[in-house]
Amino acid sequence: MSTETVDPFQALADPGRREILMMVAKEKRSITAIAENFDISRPAVSKHIKILQNAGFINIEEKGRERYCVLNQNGFSEVRQWIGMFEEYWTAQLKSLENYLATNAPIPKK
Repeated sequence: MSTETVDPFQALADPGRREILMMVAKEKRSITAIAENFDISRPAVSKHIKILQNAGFINIEEKGRERYCVLNQNGFSEVRQWIGMFEEYWTAQLKSLENYLATNAPIPKK
């Protein structure tokens, strides 16, 4: 059985899935406990969890009859890299502005 890889940005686009990630970031939770926080069916919540799992954001641990969602920090690496690219860009732009102002700004009179 193959698992479908999901674009992490597509997985994060849904507010419900982001809410699930926030819950799981605090502590691992069973799918049942997660479903109790939503006004949608348990199968619908399970579908959202499957998308998050396929995107690499969470892992599922089975203990007895319960399935627990655990945050997978490694799953955020693609998002971190993408954001990091913009962080580097803006850091360079601000450094350039700082250098320009340091060499071209008028000295205030006292």
